[in-house]
Amino acid sequence: MTVSAWIARLDQLVWGPWMLALLLGTGVFLTLRTRFLPWRNLGWALRSTFSRASRTGARGAGDVSPFSALMTTLAATIGTGNIAGVATALVAGGPGALVWMELSALLGLSTKCAECLLAVKYRRRSDRGEMCGGPMYTMRYGLRQRRLGAVLAALFALFTVLASLGMGNMAQANSIAQALSGSFAVPPRITGAVVAVLALAVILGGIRRIAGICSAVVPAMAVFYLLAGLAVLLGHLSAVPAALAEMLRLALSPAAAAGGAAGTVTASVLEAARWGVARGCFSHEAGMGSAAIPAASAATDSPARQGYVNMTGVFFDTTVICTVTGLCICASGVLGATDAAGAPVNGAALTALAFETVLGPLGGLLVDLGIVLFAFSTILGWEFSGEKAFEYLLGRRAVPLYRVLFALAAFLGATQSLEVVWDLSDIFNALMAVPNLISLLLLSGTAARELAAFQPVVRRERRGRRGR
Repeated sequence: MTVSAWIARLDQLVWGPWMLALLLGTGVFLTLRTRFLPWRNLGWALRSTFSRASRTGARGAGDVSPFSALMTTLAATIGTGNIAGVATALVAGGPGALVWMELSALLGLSTKCAECLLAVKYRRRSDRGEMCGGPMYTMRYGLRQRRLGAVLAALFALFTVLASLGMGNMAQANSIAQALSGSFAVPPRITGAVVAVLALAVILGGIRRIAGICSAVVPAMAVFYLLAGLAVLLGHLSAVPAALAEMLRLALSPAAAAGGAAGTVTASVLEAARWGVARGCFSHEAGMGSAAIPAASAATDSPARQGYVNMTGVFFDTTVICTVTGLCICASGVLGATDAAGAPVNGAALTALAFETVLGPLGGLLVDLGIVLFAFSTILGWEFSGEKAFEYLLGRRAVPLYRVLFALAAFLGATQSLEVVWDLSDIFNALMAVPNLISLLLLSGTAARELAAFQPVVRRERRGRRGR
């Protein structure tokens, strides 16, 4: 068996039923333990995210505003997973996979809220005056079992570094190179060099520069992509109801079932669940713990408040953007299409094909532009998470080494074939999630108490808005 085949097999093993049960089960447990407060307060959280206090960082101590911390998180999560990842899930798991992505996002609200809340609660101020936090600090300082916490923290930090270099960097740079090479004939080496230089120029400025750029780029690129997607849906408006019905049928059908109005892919409910949850986690990253690292830098007066703010990232990333992408593919009827060689169209090419059904060649260019912007912002967001994990393992003096390795990885990713990297990325995602989910389950009572204690503030601010 070749190395690539072994890695692919390991990927299937890691993302088997046990991983789906752990992710979804943790989400269910946290939702029940917190008495559905993340669900009940989603509307309040969305309004608070765009409030003046959230955008200016007027509350509490921290390095960046709560809104900037969220945008840094979204920069890491809104990426190729929203374009290529959704298409991959639909091809491998059928139209029903989108329903499972939405379910993972719904349960991910509680998971993301809890992990970001705990990151703020257990963060520390470094000797340089910067906020340092994330699941590794939560495990180290939050768990009563100190030895277990230290082991889990080291494992999480190690897997975060590996994931940041692979999925957060090389895979994203490769997607940028493929998009620019296919549409504009830009040589991958030039793309790799430019991406490496630009990324290094930004990350040298630290969290404030990364957050500032992400706060400007992420909202603009998300709105731009959504407008194009809505135009495609309007062009296939009559097919949307049938596509939605087919998604629900295939998501819940216990036997293998062929797609109808939503496409021609055949998949069992287990495959739909596996690919939907795996790609959902790849997209919104709830349970992985990566979002908690930039969340710990936010200037906030309460861990619960920042937990709610960062929780909205799941809604924007999966409930909004991934849903638009999935509906475009299914309503346009391109799912199951083949190329000139007879191979199934997959990934970003499938999303581009769906956009082209309404927007023509411009649709493909818009998808390529979306990939470039989304992937580069993902590189920036993941760099910060990887850097903090690297610093936790080896100390502040080792950070310049990580930044150089990160830039080199971007160049390497753009110039190499990376099928294996995508499988490794799925594996590292799961390996990150396991220690993080264990700590969330052990500290679920702490998270629940923080949210319950903050609920009077939510009620008071709701009454104040009604009064105005």
